[in-house]
Amino acid sequence: MKHERITVNPRVMVGKPVIKGTRLSVEQVLRELGDGLTISEIIEAHPRLTPDDIYAAIAYAADVVANEDIFVSEPDDAISGR
Repeated sequence: MKHERITVNPRVMVGKPVIKGTRLSVEQVLRELGDGLTISEIIEAHPRLTPDDIYAAIAYAADVVANEDIFVSEPDDAISGR
């Protein structure tokens, strides 16, 4: 995963991924998008951001989810046949 606009530093936001040169976390950008804010509204609220920063946050999150290990377990009642 190469994300030039995203940085992780244990001394910045306790190591959360942030938009490079800011203290704005990828999580915050995604939450704002999830709350229905448009890219323009996010940039208005955080003038140092660019559309490319927001797209980078989305791409970073997609890569993290794509590499996530998922372990599926059967519920106890499925195993016992109930």
